[in-house]
Amino acid sequence: MAVKEQAAASSQKSGKKIARSAAKNLAQTALGTALITVCAWVTVPVFTIPFTLQTFAVAFVGALLGWKKGTAAVAVYILMGLVGIPVFAGFKSGVAALAGSTGGYIVGFVFLALLPALAKRIKISKTWKRCAFSYLSMVVGLAACYAFGTAWFVMMYGCTVGYALMMCIVPYLAADFVKLAAAAALAVRLERYIA
Repeated sequence: MAVKEQAAASSQKSGKKIARSAAKNLAQTALGTALITVCAWVTVPVFTIPFTLQTFAVAFVGALLGWKKGTAAVAVYILMGLVGIPVFAGFKSGVAALAGSTGGYIVGFVFLALLPALAKRIKISKTWKRCAFSYLSMVVGLAACYAFGTAWFVMMYGCTVGYALMMCIVPYLAADFVKLAAAAALAVRLERYIA
């Protein structure tokens, strides 16, 4: 009888632990989605496509939360915008926003989150090396995001690749590299608090 009671108690503790873990993962994913949304709303209309903090938030969330939670946060963000919740830059949403000039870049955010999230799985002992590796993975992720978004832009508008690059990428490169550096440094600094 005592053995059965111990097994039941152990099973109950295990169930509570799993429930707490699931709640924590859900909360972290939701916070990641919220951060991306808030950073999308921080808009500076300097060029044709407004300058936002989205690339910072997406790369940071991927690097900090890992591939499951990080990519889930981005996927939830995109789905929220698709169903009409105004989470995109300029408080836009819906199919029209995704079909617009920045739609491909928004979908490409999955790459920007996924690559640093996968890089996080490689164990590197020194902090500065982890930070540098995280930054490099973010740059590769941004390149994939840019490639997907540019192909989308060219297909949607029937323009040349050169025109798309000059309109959508070149004016934002320097700022994006600075944002990724900040995202890498912050993610490595905070990763000990995410377990």
